[in-house]
Amino acid sequence: MVESKAAAEALIPKFKLVRALNQDQAGRRISLLGEIDSQPALLILERAPWPTDEEYLGSVPGTLARLANLGANDIYHWYMAANGAGLTAKPQDSGSFFADMKLNLIYPCTEAHIKKYSKQGVRFVTETPEIYRDHVRPYMQSKREQGRLNWAYNIIEGRKEVEDVIYRTELGKAGDEGFLLLPDLNWDRKTLEALHLLALVERRDIWSLRDLRKKHIPWLEHMKEKVVAATVKTYPSIDADQLKLYVHYQPTYYHFHIHIVHVALEAGATQATGKAVGLESIIETLKVMGADDEEAGMDSVAMSYTVGEASELWEQVFGPLKQKKTKTGIDPR
Repeated sequence: MVESKAAAEALIPKFKLVRALNQDQAGRRISLLGEIDSQPALLILERAPWPTDEEYLGSVPGTLARLANLGANDIYHWYMAANGAGLTAKPQDSGSFFADMKLNLIYPCTEAHIKKYSKQGVRFVTETPEIYRDHVRPYMQSKREQGRLNWAYNIIEGRKEVEDVIYRTELGKAGDEGFLLLPDLNWDRKTLEALHLLALVERRDIWSLRDLRKKHIPWLEHMKEKVVAATVKTYPSIDADQLKLYVHYQPTYYHFHIHIVHVALEAGATQATGKAVGLESIIETLKVMGADDEEAGMDSVAMSYTVGEASELWEQVFGPLKQKKTKTGIDPR
């Protein structure tokens, strides 16, 4: 057994690369064709899960071999980094290196951030039009009044992340169709098949998809066309039919924005049922609403989605509603 294990381990250093075949899982796994002792061989490289040993984890930030900041806004910062020996700068470019980690830093963080990123139970809830009107809409209002959108307004008004904006209409010149594109903080800005952009609209009267009405159909269709055209113009190797557009409900922040991702990006939590709603699906839903009633909108339908048990939305809205229903036997809707 020891000999067979040693023999198996000895094969890997003998692998000679011929070419890369495929890269998936947002760039975290790659399949390589090569040779070992003149025989064809396939080698699949995949990032291993992080160990949970606290001593090891505590040492990681201070032992990074290389670190490069990608951007920062308010309390949010993101970086590419290299951990370990051998990941040195390319000879032809002393400012470049092969990164094997992407880091997101929130500093200083709040208790809400700590809850969001802690392991917690998840619930699947249904938000009826009545629950939205009586509970969720006031909750949204309170979050907007706490200044949680300052970072977004800083970007829209050109005060922060100017160098990170990939495309924008001239500020204040495009009316309701003004918008800008910037990289999602989870994209490494290099792997096109993992492309993930955000389109932030300039208008501030739409907080979430709940504010969309039949009268907004032309606006949504124009925004879709412009966002896709801007993305394809910025990344010419990507075709329009290689892009998916969706919005989140519940969104992370209550200022309307559209996610743009490459179709090859594997559907993780950000694209999951109970989180992502296709932009085309929203448009088609609005088209069949209310005949000629231009005010008919997404606030009149029930929306089902997932919430974490440590989230403010569960603690302040759905948790108390569930307790009330359990005690009284009356559906709070």
